[in-house]
Amino acid sequence: MPYDAHRRAAEFHELAAHAHRSAAVHHDKADHLTAHELSRQAMEYATKAFQYSQEAHHKSAKAGGEGEKKT
Repeated sequence: MPYDAHRRAAEFHELAAHAHRSAAVHHDKADHLTAHELSRQAMEYATKAFQYSQEAHHKSAKAGGEGEKKT
């Protein structure tokens, strides 16, 4: 269902945002190794969020576009 893909995308967006905020805190504390790892993790979450967003978009378009002519 498109809803499930949207929900998963939102979850990964939230995880990415949390990891970015955590990385910023560690960077401010000069804990650059932890900040780097959290930034890497945030990027992974953001990539997964993008993938789920694309999937949700395609499922929504397919569900709503069946029977429509493409121009």
